[in-house]
Amino acid sequence: MRVAIVHYWLVSMRGGEKVVEALCDMYPDADIFTLVYDESRVSEKIRRHRVIPSFLQKIPGSRRHYQSLLPLMPFALESLDVSGYDLVISSESGPAKGITPGPQATHVCYCHSPMRYVWDHYHFYRANAGPLARLMMPWIAPALRTWDVTTAARVDAFVANSRHVADRIGKYYRRRATVLNPPVSVDDFAPAASLGDHYLVAGQLVGYKRVDLAVRAFTTMGRKLVVIGEGPETEALKRLAGPTITFLGRAPFPQLKEMLATCRALVFPGTEDFGIVPVEAMASGRPVIAHASGGVLDSIVPDRTGLLFEDQSEAGLIDAVHRFEAMESAFRPDLIRQHAERFSDTHFKARLQQIINDEIARRKPAPVSPMPARRPRTPLHPRLAGVKMQRDTHMRNGA
Repeated sequence: MRVAIVHYWLVSMRGGEKVVEALCDMYPDADIFTLVYDESRVSEKIRRHRVIPSFLQKIPGSRRHYQSLLPLMPFALESLDVSGYDLVISSESGPAKGITPGPQATHVCYCHSPMRYVWDHYHFYRANAGPLARLMMPWIAPALRTWDVTTAARVDAFVANSRHVADRIGKYYRRRATVLNPPVSVDDFAPAASLGDHYLVAGQLVGYKRVDLAVRAFTTMGRKLVVIGEGPETEALKRLAGPTITFLGRAPFPQLKEMLATCRALVFPGTEDFGIVPVEAMASGRPVIAHASGGVLDSIVPDRTGLLFEDQSEAGLIDAVHRFEAMESAFRPDLIRQHAERFSDTHFKARLQQIINDEIARRKPAPVSPMPARRPRTPLHPRLAGVKMQRDTHMRNGA
C-alpha cells in the first residue's frame, strides 16, 4: 500500500508537526507532500522521508513569508500529484485536505482546525492584518470559503483533534468527525521535587491566545509570571508588563521542561482548538488555569487537574487565580500526571490506525456473488408423465 502524508507547511515543529511525526512512525515508507518545506526547522524523523514541496517553494522568501501566499495555496496544493497512492492522510489546519487523490484511494483527514482566518477568526485576523491584507481579505475570503467547503467532499473520513473542532467541521462542512485528541510526548515530562513561586504562560505570542490578559492580571496582582514564546505580540506585551513579568523568549526544551515542572500553575487564557501545552503541564504534575472554551474542555478535569473560568477578562482571570490559591493544596501532582497519560502518542497511533483500517474496510468493494446454479428438474412419476403427455397432445389438437 502506497501512503501519502499531506501537511499544510513544514517550517517549524509545533503541534501539527508532532502529528506528522506520529504518522511517520505509523507509515515509515510514506511520502510527505507540503506547500512549503524548510528542512532546517523540522525533526530528523520527518527529514528521513521523501518530502515533496509545491511550486510555492520556488518563490523567493516563501519559507519565511508563506502566509502571504494564501491566495495561491489552493492552486499549489492541487498541483501536487497523489493520484498513485492507495492511502492519503491529510493533516489539515491550513489548506491540506484539498489534495486530489485517485478514485480508488482512501482519504482520511486529521483536522487540527478548519482554516481559522476564513471562518470563525476571520474578523480578528482582518483587524490585525497589515493595510494591504486588510484591503484584500474581503475579496479573497469568499472564494477560499467556497473552495474549502467544496474540497471537504474529497475526504472519506474526518478525524477532529477535539470536540470543539468536530463541532466546527459539522458547522462549516456539514460532515461528521471522529474525535481523537492529538499525541503528546508525556514521557518527556515529569513532576519536580520542589516548586518555584512563578506562574507560567507558554506558546506563540499571537493575539488570539490572549496572553495580554495574563500580563495585565499578574502585573495588577504583583504575582510572578514567566512568559515563554515569541511572536508578533512580543513588544506590545512587554510594554504592558510590570516588574513581576519575565520574558524568556523561545526557550530551549530543557528550560521549558523545568519551568513547566516547577510553576505553581500554567495559565492558559485563550481559546485553542486543543492545546498541547496544558497537557504537557499536566504531564509535569502541574494544574492549569484556563478559560472554559475550546479544546481544554477535552483535557482538563475541573478542580482535579485544573481550574476553568468563564469570564475572559483581566478581572475574570484575577478571580480565577484567587480561587486557585485558595485550593492550591488540593491538587495532587500524581493524579494530574496519571490523567495526562491518556493523551500519549502510543494511544493516538493505535486509535488512528483503527480508524484508518475501518475506513479502508468500509470502502472496499463487496465481492460479487456468483449466479446460483440452475437446479435440475425433478423427473415426474411415470403415471404423472403419461397424464402430462396426454394433456399436451389434446392442446396441440385443439381439444
